[in-house]
Amino acid sequence: MSIQTTTDGALTRKVEQPAGLRWRKPRGKSRRFFLGILLPLFILGLWQFLSTHQYADPALFPAPSAIVKELYNMIVSGELQSHLKVSVLRALLGFLLGGSAGLITGLLVGMFNKAEEILDPTIQMVRAIPILAITPLFILWFGYGEVSKILLISLASFFPLYINTFLGVRNVDAKLFDVAKVLEFNRAQQMLRLVIPAAMPNFLLGLRLSISFSWMVLVSAELMGAEKGVGYLIQDARSFMRTEVVFIGIFLFAAVGKLSDSFVRLLEQRLLKWQDTYKG
Repeated sequence: MSIQTTTDGALTRKVEQPAGLRWRKPRGKSRRFFLGILLPLFILGLWQFLSTHQYADPALFPAPSAIVKELYNMIVSGELQSHLKVSVLRALLGFLLGGSAGLITGLLVGMFNKAEEILDPTIQMVRAIPILAITPLFILWFGYGEVSKILLISLASFFPLYINTFLGVRNVDAKLFDVAKVLEFNRAQQMLRLVIPAAMPNFLLGLRLSISFSWMVLVSAELMGAEKGVGYLIQDARSFMRTEVVFIGIFLFAAVGKLSDSFVRLLEQRLLKWQDTYKG
């Protein structure tokens, strides 16, 4: 309780709640977080209820509590970490290879019309081919080893960065190039001080898509004769009807993909503060 003085000199008393009982309405990021987890929590609660009361077949839809128990056992035994480590390494290598190639090619094609005329038609033609159609050819060329898996991931991660980098370069305001001419920028200065900062929003969008494509294709790659990895873990669990492990593998892909996406969103917040239109 506190005593306050009004403008006419009268004393008023204001009753304050103890700090421990005070509830503050969540704002900003906290509010967004709470709203975001409402639907998953509802689905998990409904799922647990249906499984507990045997409205769902436990062989096909094991209860979330059973999945958590299996997850704990796999973490304690180290099985999960060994598969996850292999998958992360494959996805990272494939993304670095394909993403860097997409970035460099996108800059080249965006900056030079001659490069666009030579390269872009072929790239667009290859982009239209489904990854699953190329997979048998990669197996014939490179076998079931790591090379074919990493190349498949790199191929999938190439196109999002290429297209968005190309669009970012082409959307740079032409007046900025006139200013660069007045300031007598050479090609390298134009690239570093004008093109890359202006194309940064498209580049970051391409980065997000490229990472997500890497994780999606990783599953297909690891189903292709792998002996380690989360994709292999799912395939092996399906063969032995370990449905809990199948769900763990799927949730693992979702969690790692979301973490990767959140990392890029954090980069956006850091790198795009200068934009008036950025609302992140």
